[in-house]
Amino acid sequence: MRHIRIPMSAAVAVLASAVFFVASGSPVSDAAPAASQEAAAVERGLPYVSTHLYFGTGRHGGKPPITEEEFMKFVAEVITPRFPAGLTLQEARGQWRDKDGDINREKSYELTVLYPVAESRARDGDIEYIRRLYCQIYELESVGRADVRVRADF
Repeated sequence: MRHIRIPMSAAVAVLASAVFFVASGSPVSDAAPAASQEAAAVERGLPYVSTHLYFGTGRHGGKPPITEEEFMKFVAEVITPRFPAGLTLQEARGQWRDKDGDINREKSYELTVLYPVAESRARDGDIEYIRRLYCQIYELESVGRADVRVRADF
């Protein structure tokens, strides 16, 4: 086996270069500032709940779908009075399996409302009222709901 000899001055130069590289901004030393910047971004805003409701427009028994005019009237008369500070409404195409096992594809709407975590108990009653009333009026099985804790700033 052949041995390689490195002069002491070369070894010192390699070691000094390695120390300089690590101390002068290598990816390892940049990781800590990036992580702290990311953590600071996450902490912006106040604790809120983002509730997403999924309203289908297809009906059973040969009844015509819920029209845009009917849905917007429901928003104006039922949802807006309960969330006057604001809401977001998106038109979508939905798909779900009903209680009979049939897959239904329909025009749908996704409603998003944001409210402070401290108001979540009171807002739950409003949201459940909206879901029940929509199903009752239009004879539907359900309105989907998803709640997510977020941080929001306005």
